[in-house]
Amino acid sequence: MNNALYSFSQPCNEPVLGYLPGSPERAALEAELERQSSLQPEIPLIIGGRPVRTGRLGKVTMPCDHGHLLATVHRAGATEVRQAIDAALAAREDWLNLSYHERGAIFLKAAELISKRYRALLNAATMLGQGKNAFQAEIDAACEVIDYLRFNVHFASRIYADQPLMGSDSINRMEYRPLEGFVFAVTPFNFTAIALNLNLAPVLMGNVTIWKPASTAVLSSYYLMKVLQEAGLPDGVINFLPASGAELTETVLDDPNLAGIHFTGSNGVFNALWRGVANRLDRYRSYPRLVGETGGKDFVFAHASADIAALSTGILRGAFEYQGQKCSAASRAYIPRSLWPEVRQRLVEGIQSMKMGDVRDLDCFVNAVIDRKSFESIQGYVEKAKASPDAKILAGGEGDASTGYFFRPTLIEALDPRFVTMEEEIFGPVMTVYVYEDERFEETLHLCDRTSPYALTGAVFAQDRYAFVQACRTLRYAAGNFYLNDKPTGAMVGLQPFGGARGSGTNDKAGSGLNLLRWVSPRTVKETLLPATDWRYPYMTR
Repeated sequence: MNNALYSFSQPCNEPVLGYLPGSPERAALEAELERQSSLQPEIPLIIGGRPVRTGRLGKVTMPCDHGHLLATVHRAGATEVRQAIDAALAAREDWLNLSYHERGAIFLKAAELISKRYRALLNAATMLGQGKNAFQAEIDAACEVIDYLRFNVHFASRIYADQPLMGSDSINRMEYRPLEGFVFAVTPFNFTAIALNLNLAPVLMGNVTIWKPASTAVLSSYYLMKVLQEAGLPDGVINFLPASGAELTETVLDDPNLAGIHFTGSNGVFNALWRGVANRLDRYRSYPRLVGETGGKDFVFAHASADIAALSTGILRGAFEYQGQKCSAASRAYIPRSLWPEVRQRLVEGIQSMKMGDVRDLDCFVNAVIDRKSFESIQGYVEKAKASPDAKILAGGEGDASTGYFFRPTLIEALDPRFVTMEEEIFGPVMTVYVYEDERFEETLHLCDRTSPYALTGAVFAQDRYAFVQACRTLRYAAGNFYLNDKPTGAMVGLQPFGGARGSGTNDKAGSGLNLLRWVSPRTVKETLLPATDWRYPYMTR
């Protein structure tokens, strides 16, 4: 009998490989890119551990070459959704009763499989299917995926170890029960790691999930599911259901066993899910947990004391890495007039020197945006800037969707701080700058705080410590992840727990134990050692 009091120690973040010319990781990645480019796998649903083929097929194509078919995917309907819910509920009892050490071992094995055996597979699928360059895929589909797997297991150990105090006459303990039912995981296209974690966090704590992957990320999501199965994930614990949102969602929301929703995506979809749950509250066994990360209009704010080289680099990387398709991407900046001439020159020169092209060309910094809808939305915002007297295009502003959905990184100067591209989320490679008078630093901080409904990430560049402290206080609620002298992207698991409030979500901090706590329902257990045998209290005795 194993009676060890075991916990998983704190891991280290997975090292980021360099992919330098001649390196073994570069050779492996290039070979895998070539292999996957020549394949057209048929991706099934996975329900109760079994592949299910519905015959209702969709296409998976490359953003960089939308005529290139990467895979076909079977799509779920209401029947398959019902089957998946039944499979999840059937698996639930055995899974929740499994020791968390055993659950953790499965995910630590998955981390090793990805680190040592399937790194190139997941990176290549993320590059081809989601339009990421090699570095962006490495920090996402390899390093962050591995970090979530390892760190969450450690965070779970700390949660389970947190127990109440002992009384003089009682034994007290806390049971961290999984939620009563199943969790609906709705995952986005832009991060393979988020797709993993929206399932991993609930499942590690003993829950079961119904997983709806984004249609534009289904290739990497499928391979991720296969790795989890190879690592020993029991059948039915995660059920993989590519499907149209509306058809799947209605069946899920109607089920009385819905215990929670773990979501990353648009405000509109999350709001619709929240309303859908609210309208059905009377039918649920318990109040569903709603955890969501939504939009962002993330800022870079410079003080006159800022280092110009660091500021310019932070804007260029923060705004244009992965074509600005990160919820944390910088998309508005406030620059003091005294710094603007040199900053403008550096930004324009940087944009003009960025190579844009196919992800299989590893020299490219910029690749295609995810699909035609996104391309046309970005183009619409840029056309508004071109037509307005309140904005000037300083660099970029052109797109070409003939082969892939390519849009040049674009720099806009807004003469009106309330211009539409300063306020609305674009989710593309567009940075808008407002130049303010140096002496209006405090006034402009308040403007930054009031301009956007979002509050996800933000960065302040300053060498003056008093200026930073003032910015930090004024922008207290403007960003859930706040950066000093760095771009507002690139949060690492365990180091910078991620999430924002206001219109950016519920701020439940992925990459920390705070998120895991949302997927348990604690029960306090008190055992009295010498129970009372007389209903009368001593003060009643004469």
